[in-house]
Order: sequence, then structure tokens, then C-alpha cells
Amino acid sequence: MTERIQVAALPLRASRKNGIQILLVTSRDTGRWVPPKGWPMEGRAPWSAARIEALEEAGVIGTMSDEPLGSYSYLKRLEDGEVVPCRVSIYPLFVTRLERVWKERKERNRRWFSIDQAAEAVDEPDLSRILRGLSDREIRKGRVVPKRATAD
Repeated sequence: MTERIQVAALPLRASRKNGIQILLVTSRDTGRWVPPKGWPMEGRAPWSAARIEALEEAGVIGTMSDEPLGSYSYLKRLEDGEVVPCRVSIYPLFVTRLERVWKERKERNRRWFSIDQAAEAVDEPDLSRILRGLSDREIRKGRVVPKRATAD
């Protein structure tokens, strides 16, 4: 079966008190903790589509990077019950504001996690690896700057 492509945002914030935090949302079907994600949008760059998904699913506004942190795979259950493999490219989004009212607020919960908590909360091993890799990165002026090269 052919792998389908999706895009995701990784909402991030940094504070002196709590360090780097990651915002995850619950999936609508299983309640798993996931980053806001969706299908590519015609006429939009992948990172731009990911920013729209973050606003719709998590009420997040911020500065989006056009460089992905990496990608991960998972199995998606479609509305008709079919299960399809998906490859998700994930883009960092530096949160400047959280909306109090957003499109999917009645369908999802959102929550801030530390890096380690987020890596434990997600089900996908490749996504967990990407999140744990953030421990080896710095947030500088709205960009994730690798301290060393990492394999994707």
C-alpha cells in the first residue's frame, strides 16, 4: 500500500521557568496525543498547510519555520474504516498566541508538555525520537538551531 503524505506543526514555546515546551492535541478518534497535522493543501507550501492545521486543531498562532525537523510514519484510520500508512513532515511553530476560541475546540484537548513528557505521550517511535532530539537543540530567535547533525 502506498504511503500517503501529511504535514504537521510542532508548536513550541520557551520560558526561563519551564524551558522548552511542546503543545500537543488529542486526536478526534482515539484521544492519542499528537501534533496538529493534516493533508497537504493545493497551492500552499507544506509548512503553510501545517500552520493552518495548527490554528484549526489547536488554536495556535505563531512563527512557522519552512524547514522540517524531520518526518515520522503512522497508520491513519480513514472515515470509511480503511487504514493507510502516512509519512508526516513536521515543522516547528514558535507560538506567540493561543486563541481561546478555535475551530476544533469542542473536538480536541490541547496541553503543554515538557520535551520528555511529549516524547512519552506520543505513540509513534519516530516522532518520539524527533522530540527527544529537541533536547540537543536551542531555541534562538524563533529558529531551532541544531547543535550537531542528526539523521532523519
